[in-house]
Amino acid sequence: MDAVVVGSGLAGLAAARRIADAGLSVTVLEAAERIGGRMAARQRDGFRLDHGAHLLNNAVPELNDLLDVPRLTLRPLTVDVVAHRQGYRNRAGDAWNRARLGAALARLAATPAERLMERPERTTAQALAGKGLLGLPLAGLPLAGLPLAGLPLAGTPSEGFLRALLVALLGDPALGTSSRVADLALRDYARGRLCLPAQGVAALPRQLAESLPPGTVQVGVRVTSVSADGVETERHGRIGCRAVVIATDARAAGDLLPGLHQPGYHPVTTYYHAAPEPPGPESPCPEPQLLLDPERDSLVAHSLVLSAVDRSYAPAGASLVATTVLGRRSFDAGGPASLEPAVRRRLSALHGADSSGWEFLAVRHLPDALPTMPPPHQFRRPVRVLHGLYVCGDHRETSSAEGALASGRRAAAAVLHDLGLPIDPGAELAA
Repeated sequence: MDAVVVGSGLAGLAAARRIADAGLSVTVLEAAERIGGRMAARQRDGFRLDHGAHLLNNAVPELNDLLDVPRLTLRPLTVDVVAHRQGYRNRAGDAWNRARLGAALARLAATPAERLMERPERTTAQALAGKGLLGLPLAGLPLAGLPLAGLPLAGTPSEGFLRALLVALLGDPALGTSSRVADLALRDYARGRLCLPAQGVAALPRQLAESLPPGTVQVGVRVTSVSADGVETERHGRIGCRAVVIATDARAAGDLLPGLHQPGYHPVTTYYHAAPEPPGPESPCPEPQLLLDPERDSLVAHSLVLSAVDRSYAPAGASLVATTVLGRRSFDAGGPASLEPAVRRRLSALHGADSSGWEFLAVRHLPDALPTMPPPHQFRRPVRVLHGLYVCGDHRETSSAEGALASGRRAAAAVLHDLGLPIDPGAELAA
């Protein structure tokens, strides 16, 4: 065996795919009984319940580089994101002057990422408070030559929209994330469309696994220790190899590699409700809308009618609503489900519909959903631990599907380099 990959999330499957494409033998070991990690999904009574409300951006190169994107059938959300504030539903185009916002986002989309990385780094909240937010300065400072002097923000619906959008993009309710990460996230938002695969987020790891040689992925195999020449498993003995890639979450990777950098985490809790009909005063609408909640004292970060994204999310005659709550919460003895009544009450205002009769289907609480990225954020942590031993995951890059794929690419490049195989000249190797 040439390589063993521990973990079948996006990072591990991406690394395995690139190693296999180079002609090496590779085995992926997954402790759970299903692949995908945090991008797995479950079925319940005809409803598809993703493990969290993952939104993708169709402009991110990593998706198009490794995945057969047309086969994913990405369903875009409308660009007209809606924010509910003080009893009013404000569209993004209403929150700011539409022409100026469009021009600013167009300039931001064309700004090279390297230029954004040169901007002073602070927290996103500090950038917002300083009105020099994410390449959209509001006090006459230029954005690639575009002045936006006099554009109101503080205390207006615009501030609420921007804050709520960034909270949704970063999964960080306090906006303690590096302003450089936020700059890049908003640039991606300006360049593409938020979307979901027609068959849910589990379609990404499933497609990667299907592209590997038959038998490559083995589920229900727990790795207990690793070395540069193999892994020990709980019930399947030792598996020898020339390279080991640890592609688990950061905590599990730290258990196997003591001393590995451990980030903080943003919890994500997703509530699923079944509605008898598509909610909202404007339904049916041609494209699904992401409903942002900019009220700072609200539990809810955002909500989305998944069955409006694709009908396969819900059985005929029903609609599936996914609502995301971010941050650490104090649950009573009932756990995350104890907050469901408060979430349901807020949904009536967000969706403009009576949610009292909606059926509560499930709640998915992931306490370690997203690694935190405070300043100064190291965008590309080394993936090579030593010759023959490597680590990848979104905790080595950015807290996103794209970050996981990118770290898997870098880990595979390091493996191929160390085993003497040619690699893409543009591949980034770990130090």
